Order: sequence, then C-alpha cells, then structure tokens
Amino acid sequence: MELGRYGVWHGGQHYGPELAAGLEQAGYGALWLGGSPAAGLRDAEVLLAATTSVAVGTSIVNIWASAAAEVAASYHRLEDEHPGRFLLGIGIGHREHTGEYKSPYETIVGFLDELDDAKVPADRRALAALGPKVLQLSGARTAGALPYLTTPEHTREARRTLGGGVLLAPEQMVVLETDPEIARAVARDRLATYLQLSNYLASWRRLGFTDDDFTNGGSDKLVDAMVLHGSAVEVAAGLKAHLDAGADHVAIQLLGHEGIDLLPGYEALATVLE
Repeated sequence: MELGRYGVWHGGQHYGPELAAGLEQAGYGALWLGGSPAAGLRDAEVLLAATTSVAVGTSIVNIWASAAAEVAASYHRLEDEHPGRFLLGIGIGHREHTGEYKSPYETIVGFLDELDDAKVPADRRALAALGPKVLQLSGARTAGALPYLTTPEHTREARRTLGGGVLLAPEQMVVLETDPEIARAVARDRLATYLQLSNYLASWRRLGFTDDDFTNGGSDKLVDAMVLHGSAVEVAAGLKAHLDAGADHVAIQLLGHEGIDLLPGYEALATVLE
C-alpha cells in the first residue's frame, strides 16, 4: 500500500469527517486509528467514506478484545467498499489492561493463523512491535511493523532487525510549542498512562533509560525523546530523523489541549515536511 512519508495518528474520538478530509487535503498519506478500535471497524469506515484516496489503518486492533473472525469480516467489508485503502494493524495490547495475558507471542501467532484462514492478505496487515522477537514476526507474517512511543534509535535497530523491503512505520508524538516547559507539561500529561505500562518501560530500558527516568512524570530526557516539541520546522526535523534512520513512514500524533482544533497544526507541519 502507498502510505506516503507522513500520516496522522489519533483515537477515533479525535477524528471526524471534516478533519479527515482536511488532513487528506493537506497531503498526509495515511490516517491511523489508535485506542484499540473495535472489531467492527466502524471508525475506519467513517474515515474511508470521508476521504477519496488516503490510506486508513488501525494502530492497533487489540487481539485480546477482538475475535479474529469478526476482524477479518470487517476487513473484507472495508476492502469491498474502499478497495486498496485499508491496512489492518493488530497488536497484543497491555498486560495491565487484560485479565488473562497468557503466552502473548503464541497468541499473536494464533491470531495471524486465523487471519490467514479468513483470507486476509499478509501484505494488508501490520503488527505492533517493539522488541526484536515480535519485529521479526511482523516481517515474516505481515507487511511490517508499527512501533509506538519510540525514538529514531529504535527505528534504526528495528530496520536492522527487519531488513529491507518490510514496512516500518513508527508513531511519533509532537507538541507545536516553543516554550519547553509548556510543551513538557502537555507531554507529561499524555505520557502519564504509558509510564504505568510494563511493555513501554521495558522498551525504554532497551533504549538506555533507567528507573530514574520514569519517576515524577518522567525525566526531561525521557519526555523530550518521546515527544518532539518546538516550532514546526524543529518538529519536522525530528520527524525526518525517523526516515533517516530507516522508517518508511511516520505517523504523527499532535498533542494539545482537549477540544483544540487539530487541523491548523497539521497544516502548519505539512508546509515544512518534505
């Protein structure tokens, strides 16, 4: 699928037909649905119907909460209605949010087997992946990997693990604010939930962060690495660093205060992105 170099990542509650159409007009190549969209994929259907050519992907459908058969049926419905525009991103979710979290790797493999049986093509699905084992699985069984809350250093290592010819599309949070203290306050508010999740802590430890970086809302070092901030030009340079490190596509998550109109910020970024 053609995703372009940059896309937009948000939970379904932040999207709407007008925003989707505006983001397509601004030149973004993909709209990503976060927040574990339900197996019926109705939010994806709304975005596809509101646009004409932009790709729409899930990042990600939580396989603990969604039956593979229902997800596959939804994929085929969207493919029939909007051929060639939907990418099914799936993932294992979080131990802390799942009552029964046994054998996560084997559970992913079993879910992929069921998608195979339901004729969901491998090149039209992708996998949330942080560590090397699941990265390797994403390259072997899907179009590629959708890392979340990572850095260009992780992107570089992920590309080494995946090799060439495999999709690598990391997400990146950003704040368009030149005052670092204001920007960090917004970033810490967004990161608070993730600082309670063991899979992200493990991923950040692999990147060289320590327990000291996870206290008091996160150290400045951690916050600045996970959430780019500054002017549109400065943020664009940070996004490009993922491409330089081997990413094919970067999914941008613009942070702001609740109720803020997101489109002007994305339009400002689009003017300085290559």
